[in-house]
Amino acid sequence: MSRPGSHDAPPGTERTPRVVAARKLLRRAGRDRAGRFLVEGAQAVREALRFAHVHELFVTEAAVDRHPDLMVEASATRISVVTDRAAAALSDTVTPQGILAVCDLLDVPVARALDGSPRLVAVCAGVADPGNAGTIVRVADAAGADAVLFAGDTVDPHNGKAVRASTGSVFHLPLARDRDAAAVLDACHAAGLTVLVADGHGELDLHDPAAAPVLAGPVAWVFGGEAHGVPAAVAQAADHRVRVPIHGRAESLNLATAAAICLYASVAARTR
Repeated sequence: MSRPGSHDAPPGTERTPRVVAARKLLRRAGRDRAGRFLVEGAQAVREALRFAHVHELFVTEAAVDRHPDLMVEASATRISVVTDRAAAALSDTVTPQGILAVCDLLDVPVARALDGSPRLVAVCAGVADPGNAGTIVRVADAAGADAVLFAGDTVDPHNGKAVRASTGSVFHLPLARDRDAAAVLDACHAAGLTVLVADGHGELDLHDPAAAPVLAGPVAWVFGGEAHGVPAAVAQAADHRVRVPIHGRAESLNLATAAAICLYASVAARTR
């Protein structure tokens, strides 16, 4: 295989126009304006090449040497070799990995994400931490969920930290965003889903036998913000508020941990 850029100009710098344009994708406004986002790291880039539309790869010379397999996979994609400083300018990590892809945004309309007969959906409502949001996408993917919806004032799933936390799962199942949380719940109901809010003070105990038939049906699990939980209006519009019991002295569960317990409880209920 010939080395990318071996017959071209010297590696691009942080001032190269294509790098300058890509750097704008680090911000949500820039992503939404361009309809594209940045993916960093070998694993995420590999998934992007397989499941998304990749416009361009930015790689350092060291990354080319480390990942010859990816260079082969990306042979039909524009590959731009850049300096370490340019790669750092495109990264939002402490230790840049030197390999980034520019991809089309992944989200689709909510109706399209719920098309067919979904059985298990995760809804992030007011989730602010991108790491938690990305981990919820990863857990939903692992649990076989049909979609992940981002409702109301929630972090962008194309945020770099969210993409990394998903470990590639953002490319595996439909994602949808809508700032109107009520409309998202209405769409879930219209798709035949029972809407369950994960709430530490909910009236239905996850382990109560009465919860089993609810969990076994088509459900949309709603997970709220780290500090204040699900917005009150969203909780009121749900069919049930379900609590994960705390048997020890822990004050609460991490949001992504609670999401994993809830999603897998639905999987278990269906297989009994």
